[in-house]
Amino acid sequence: MGSIKYLLDTHTFLWAVRGSPKLSETAAKVIEDMSVQIYLSAVSAYEIRNKHRIGKLREFDDIAKNYFNFVKTLDVLPLPISDEHAHFAGDFEWEHRDPFDRLLAAQAKIENMTLITNDPAFKELLWVSRLW
Repeated sequence: MGSIKYLLDTHTFLWAVRGSPKLSETAAKVIEDMSVQIYLSAVSAYEIRNKHRIGKLREFDDIAKNYFNFVKTLDVLPLPISDEHAHFAGDFEWEHRDPFDRLLAAQAKIENMTLITNDPAFKELLWVSRLW
């Protein structure tokens, strides 16, 4: 596990900071392992704030409002969105139209990261390494 870099999907981040039973044992163990590099994309900050603003994610009101404090609790590394990520996310063939998922997939591919996700939509992308 040590040399693999991991990228948290937004729901994974939300469940991890809440200690939710929805988080798989495998995902929880990797997230708690201090010897691995865990990244959280700027995509998640945008997704959480945007969905909260439009009335979704009300159960995560505290996380939406205090996002950066919750990020610190997981000791994750930030992953900014680059032009390369954005360009690739807009270009690859995938019927799934969610812009947040497209950016996370692009980042995972370009940065050679394993995406920690329970989202079945990513199963279609055989070039995205997933863990759950």
